[in-house]
Amino acid sequence: MPDGVNFALLSRNATSVTLVLFPISGSGVLAEVPLHPLRNRTGDHWHILISGLPPSFSYGWRVDGPRTRGHRFDPTLTLLDPSSPALSGCSTWGRATEPSDHTERRSLYLRRPYRWGEDIPPLISPEDSIIYELHVRGFTCHPSSGVRHPGTFAGLIEKIPYLQSLGITAVELLPIHEFDENDCPFFHPATGAKHRNFWGYNTIAFAAPKAAYAASGPEQGQVHEFRDMVKAFHAAGIEVILDVVFNHSGEGDDRGRTSSFRGIDNALFYMMGPDDNYLNFSGCGNTLNCNHPLVRGLLLNCLRYWVADMHIDGLRFDLASVLGRDGNGHVLDEPPVLEMIAEDGVLAHTKLIAEPWDAAGLYQVGHFPYGRRWSEWNGQYRDHIRRFWRGEPGLTAAVATRLAGSSDLYEWAGRKPTSSINFVTCHDGFTLWDLVSYDRKHNRANGEDERDGSNDNHSWNCGVEGQTLDEKVLRLRRRQARNLFATLMLSQGVPMMVAGDEFLRTQGGNNNAWCQDNEVSWVDWTLADKNAEFLRFCREMIALRKRHPALRRRSFLQPGDVIWHGTTPGDPDFNGHSHALAFALDGSRTGREPDRDIYVAFNAWNQPLRFVLPFAPQGRPWRRTVDTSLPSPSEIVGLDEGPRLLPGMAYNVGPHSLIVLIGEGA
Repeated sequence: MPDGVNFALLSRNATSVTLVLFPISGSGVLAEVPLHPLRNRTGDHWHILISGLPPSFSYGWRVDGPRTRGHRFDPTLTLLDPSSPALSGCSTWGRATEPSDHTERRSLYLRRPYRWGEDIPPLISPEDSIIYELHVRGFTCHPSSGVRHPGTFAGLIEKIPYLQSLGITAVELLPIHEFDENDCPFFHPATGAKHRNFWGYNTIAFAAPKAAYAASGPEQGQVHEFRDMVKAFHAAGIEVILDVVFNHSGEGDDRGRTSSFRGIDNALFYMMGPDDNYLNFSGCGNTLNCNHPLVRGLLLNCLRYWVADMHIDGLRFDLASVLGRDGNGHVLDEPPVLEMIAEDGVLAHTKLIAEPWDAAGLYQVGHFPYGRRWSEWNGQYRDHIRRFWRGEPGLTAAVATRLAGSSDLYEWAGRKPTSSINFVTCHDGFTLWDLVSYDRKHNRANGEDERDGSNDNHSWNCGVEGQTLDEKVLRLRRRQARNLFATLMLSQGVPMMVAGDEFLRTQGGNNNAWCQDNEVSWVDWTLADKNAEFLRFCREMIALRKRHPALRRRSFLQPGDVIWHGTTPGDPDFNGHSHALAFALDGSRTGREPDRDIYVAFNAWNQPLRFVLPFAPQGRPWRRTVDTSLPSPSEIVGLDEGPRLLPGMAYNVGPHSLIVLIGEGA
């Protein structure tokens, strides 16, 4: 029927299913429609076609079945549709709902056509990508953001000119799927204020954008507003990558609230132990049974929806190694769900990024299944670069490998440098400024008595823990921040930065700010003016990377593409005491368009080191472009604006600093 709506629900073990229809708002019930187990069931799918419905309404399911062998059916509960593209209620951030509240959440049906117009995905090649990780609410909800719609998809649209000026090519959004920000159990130990689940890694509806992230949420406009945001990013040449959390759901463990999967078919959707307990490889109370044929089909349909209907460009999978386990938690060599994602035709041009570990200790950096299609968050890159720049000796060989694209991790499997997502900081851990300002985490405000967050941060406070007025310490911190950011932009692979690092945002030493919905997590835009010199440095380093294809190779460096040096040409020092490394890239051997030669020298020692400059591979004189020890604006200058330097000359690279020389043009 042209005016009919077909409803369907997947439940293998249910004995009865009832569809409950509600008005778009209010507490009344339009109808309760029991589904006949013979007429309205095909295999494991319960379905019914209903006509005469209003253009928009809300609905839910009541499902009954056995209560043994891991089943937790409860026909008194009205459940969310796992495939719903929108949910009602909770359009105001932080407004709590209780199970007895008539405004509890429902699935929405919205008959509202959307005009994509001439929207075209940017399809930026991986080697040319620069990823910017951000939180939709945290990016613009601070009063200093200056946007009309703070904390929303519309607010992000207002910040697109800034992101264009920065030079990034993709935004990676922390979870934007519906979750309950009020499910955090912790309180501030000093004030007693209840914390919120700010990050949102606790999804309750995998296909629904969060209504509280939409300025139009009170009018059920979250789907259109999300699409408006994607379309605006695409018009600006910026891709949109979603952080998806398929390893667990927001229903939690036995103490959690039943909202969907648990009441629809608990023993099918979740990994269950021998005592009907939840197996917990996610650290969040439950683990989705991702490799069950029915579950992986649902997940694939969800991903296809985000790509085909919502036009997103990439997917970052949280704790992706969970997706490589079978229903009993055993690690699979060839996980079916990962193969389906990698080979799916709709997702063929979608960037796939794995966080290649889980909360139970499975660590797959360099070994993620079906890696031909996957890039990985490279935790080894993060750790080696951090440790080198904080002054640990004997890391020059490891750093050289990371700078060259981590061929030790990826080349053996026929992969490319772009398999490595290089990062020094991300949402999870210290910000860049905190990385150079704290030796240890300061998480007491989280209310977990400092038990949360990593204790192994490879950070260095430059002599004073936390805030200081000591200008000598502050200068060293700024130099260290330059070193770390510059190293990221000089490395083969795909760089990823986190929002606010470009103007030295701080979380006060909190390295697990998942529950901090306040100025700890919000981006303070006044820092863009306060730290304008560092922001300029980051913009120029991004521009330098984009200008030179030698830094953005499609294949691993071969002999002759790179020449490793030490303080003397051709003599790299890879021994256990070294703090220095240098290399030159031959710009005529990029595998792409010709480039100028590039020479880079790192000095992570606390004294200046004298580097003798090598001959440029193409025989041209050098021009200094970057010296992180110099004051702004001399620390980075435009092409051919720096002093000319000849082979055989000695250059004193300052303590805790790096230089970049570019060969002159012909």
